[in-house]
Formats: sequence, structure tokens, C-alpha cells
Amino acid sequence: MNSRRFSLTDRIKSFRFAFKGLRWLFTEEHNSWIYLLVIAVLIPLCIILHLSPLEWALIAYSIGSVIAAEIFNTAIERLADRITSETDLVIGKVKDLAAAGVLVTAVVAAVIGLIILVPKLL
Repeated sequence: MNSRRFSLTDRIKSFRFAFKGLRWLFTEEHNSWIYLLVIAVLIPLCIILHLSPLEWALIAYSIGSVIAAEIFNTAIERLADRITSETDLVIGKVKDLAAAGVLVTAVVAAVIGLIILVPKLL
């Protein structure tokens, strides 16, 4: 257990690192550009279609889940690449599993989006 006292100032400062990570993701990770493009099309479409609060919540959660999965995947890949640049079967499997996590999250998000948006578009 950390013996330091709780500091609201320190907690607020810690957000700086999280925002730095987001900035890094969206400026240097090519897959994140695809997500930004999808979001840029999806949000105006959702506004035009007058989604309910629950539908907005599901869309927002889906977007956040895919971005979070991509962040975890990217972190795992960067750490694994730092550990060794040589081919390693275990590291390869770990990276594949992380990528699979992003894929599953993205597919589920797409299904949620289709369930919500297709009936409104028809």
C-alpha cells in the first residue's frame, strides 16, 4: 500500500498522461484514423436520425470500447516489440490475441450500429 496521502492535484495531473496517450494514438497509429473517419460519419448520421438516449448510449459505448481495445492492443504491441525484435512464438500469440480482441470489439460495435441504424434508415 502506498503511504502517500491522497492528492487531488496529483490525480488531476495524472490525466495529462492519459491525454498524451490519446494524442499519440490518434497522431501515430494508422488504425485510429479509420476510427476517427467512422466516428466523423457516424455522429452526424446519428444526429440526423434522432437516436434515443439508450441508442446514443449504446453507440457511445461501442465507440469507446473499440478505441479502448485499440489502445490496449497498441500498448501490448509496442511493449512486445520493445522486449524483442526477433520472432518469438509466445509474443506473436500475445500480439495476435490482442489484435483479435480489437476485431471482436469492432465486430460487436458494428452489429450494434447496424441493429440501431438500419431500421431507422429503412
